[in-house]
Amino acid sequence: MKLLRTLLRAVRATVHVVRGLWTIRTDFGRLTPAQTQWLVREWTRRMLHIMGVELEVRGTPPEQGPLLQVANHISWLDILVMNAARPSRFVSKADAQRWPLLGALITGAGTLYIERSSRRDAMRMVHHMAERLTLGDILTVFPEGTTGDGRELLPFHANLLQAAIAAKAPVLPVGLRFVNNRMGEPHPAPVFVGETTLVGSVWAVLSADHLRAVVTYGTPQEAQGRDRRVWSQDLRTDIDRLRRSEDR
Repeated sequence: MKLLRTLLRAVRATVHVVRGLWTIRTDFGRLTPAQTQWLVREWTRRMLHIMGVELEVRGTPPEQGPLLQVANHISWLDILVMNAARPSRFVSKADAQRWPLLGALITGAGTLYIERSSRRDAMRMVHHMAERLTLGDILTVFPEGTTGDGRELLPFHANLLQAAIAAKAPVLPVGLRFVNNRMGEPHPAPVFVGETTLVGSVWAVLSADHLRAVVTYGTPQEAQGRDRRVWSQDLRTDIDRLRRSEDR
């Protein structure tokens, strides 16, 4: 029965992805930003429901930009979860653009791509992000630079924070956590590290029982004279506290 349920989820999720791609191609060009954000939020909430992922939002999602959201990174699922809570434009590694189906979706939703191994591309992205923040966008970055196991934070890369400093935009720390909603313990299904393939990770999520995504928003903060390295360490401390907020 579990295999049948997983296959049914996979079929429904695939149909939902195709519908999402069609919406991007036919509707996004003629909608206002507010209408586009509403569609993204509703589409991602429906996708989480199809996959059997419960969403819990703690704190207050941002209403408007300019704002840079900074979050810990566990899985490809992070983007869907955060868009279901409050859509934004993500900054992602260029590899994500080539993900089957998901890559086309997140590209259509306005994701900005960076070659993380290139210092020159990092500088280009900082300037582009500063421009988008000046225009009032909400952007989201994962300063760990790659996914972790959800138990301990990886070191933060501070480079992209320079965009918020340049644009004089606030930064909002966000903690992400995936838990078993019956046991209250970390759920392993969404973890996307090591030799795990994207297909294998998606299948693990589709097969999972009692999976809850917890998004915890902190308080927006200004640089207040901090350089990007000091600010990055302070944000890492805040995010570590927020992602552990499920613990009792």
